[in-house]
Amino acid sequence: MALSPKLDLRQTQALVMTPLLMQSIRLLQLTHVELEQFIEQEIEKNPLLERAETNDEHFSLSEQGFGADRNSSDDGEFGRSTMSGDLDAEGNRSSEPGDHWLESGEITSSGSMSDTFDSSLENIFPDDPGTHDFIAGDLASQWKSSSGDGYVSSGGEGFNLEQVTASPVTIRDHVGEQILFAFEKATDRLIAAELADHLDEMGYLRADVAEIAERLGVEAAHIEKLITVMQGFEPAGLFARDLAECLAIQLCAKNRLDPPMKILLQHLELLAKRDFHSLKKLCGATDADILDMLQEIQLLDPKPGTAFSSGVADSIIPDVQVDLGSDGTWRIELNPSALPRVLVNNHYFATVSKAKASAADKIFLNDCLQNANWLTRSLDQRAQTILKVASEIVRQQEQFLLHGVAHLRPLNLRNVADAIGMHESTVSRVTANKYMLTKRGVFELRYFFNAAIAATEGGEQHSSQSVRHQIKRLIDAEKPDDILSDDTIVDLLKGQGVDIARRTVAKYREAMNIASSVQRRREKKAQASVRKADEKSRADVA
Repeated sequence: MALSPKLDLRQTQALVMTPLLMQSIRLLQLTHVELEQFIEQEIEKNPLLERAETNDEHFSLSEQGFGADRNSSDDGEFGRSTMSGDLDAEGNRSSEPGDHWLESGEITSSGSMSDTFDSSLENIFPDDPGTHDFIAGDLASQWKSSSGDGYVSSGGEGFNLEQVTASPVTIRDHVGEQILFAFEKATDRLIAAELADHLDEMGYLRADVAEIAERLGVEAAHIEKLITVMQGFEPAGLFARDLAECLAIQLCAKNRLDPPMKILLQHLELLAKRDFHSLKKLCGATDADILDMLQEIQLLDPKPGTAFSSGVADSIIPDVQVDLGSDGTWRIELNPSALPRVLVNNHYFATVSKAKASAADKIFLNDCLQNANWLTRSLDQRAQTILKVASEIVRQQEQFLLHGVAHLRPLNLRNVADAIGMHESTVSRVTANKYMLTKRGVFELRYFFNAAIAATEGGEQHSSQSVRHQIKRLIDAEKPDDILSDDTIVDLLKGQGVDIARRTVAKYREAMNIASSVQRRREKKAQASVRKADEKSRADVA
């Protein structure tokens, strides 16, 4: 059989991930802070993009049977005017009469007014913002607030806040200040600085004293004396080697480190198990004393160094606002403060296009216009998708919004994706790091997605979050003489129609930081005995 070239036509389907499509997908999963940073970078690169100064309009969805009331533009695009827009034909936004009074040609400068009225304004208004105070050259070079020409402007335009704001104090800086006052000898200060470098983020000393002593050529006993002194630094608990020593330092600062407390700190594992019977024997104390010491320990800070952590938590800005209208329908709106407002300056593009420019400049300008239009469309599409997913979540979790967490329904990404006609991955990106403001608080959109717990006798399934709530409510209502074990909780939940395994109850209980039934029984029995002793003492006094 001879080989020969030939033409063949085939029809196939393929999903092509273009760079613009990948960028649009990336915009969906950006948080509010990340989106603002991305837009700032685009505005810096693209001369056709700029921020809208004021825009009070916002996306809204007012539901009557979950019908949509949307702000639409003439071309059918959803809410186009709220997210992006174009400047007018003259390149300016509309303004009220009198907005440009500075350009009216009136005499406003102090010099021209002085010539006109034959008088100096400096004699009448010595603090006139237009004046400058002269500073000698040697002082002008030393003051950051002064300009380089030896004048200080009394206006605030050239004020640089970054030059005067203090940098965050680290734990190393805080300890270094105390070292200067705690030690007189330079060698002790150097050793103390070396020890301070071995503090971890919690304030614990993670250093080998013998290794440091050998490396610095000093005795280990001398380093231990320095550590004892440094353990008196503020905040109390720094330079401890373990949790027990950290708590002991803080109790010593409060003058509460008595012999029973020392013994209790040496047996923290028994305290964690709430083994009050063994602790009473070891400490020679009563139930009331053990409970008092437990309360004091709970008030201490096990990680004193975290107060100097440099991490900054981003403030949560809800992307969606949900409110129940007076007619009983849900009103779902995108938060106006979370919507980036971007304009495309078509007037500037038209002006520059008419001017003589090279081919490279025209190509650059066309690319900028294409990218600007793509960004505005992508922001509009992002807003539509968030609103569509949020409205479906509200429809599915309406009982939670009305009655609380006990009525939270099981929900997964596929349910929402099928209801709104989108892919699961799109819903996953939309719900990541997006927040909804309701009358019950601010919730991440992922909060409304819960695993399903089977119901007994084929009833309606329960969400895992509502089951956790029921477990916590049962434990909070238990009596000291009737502590509920995990098996008992399983039986009670099955009586309420929840088919759940014992290991699942234990997993949920541990996730909520609730002690086991044995530990709760010991603690509540000790509390009951203390209450009885108090009642008896009051009765004897009466």
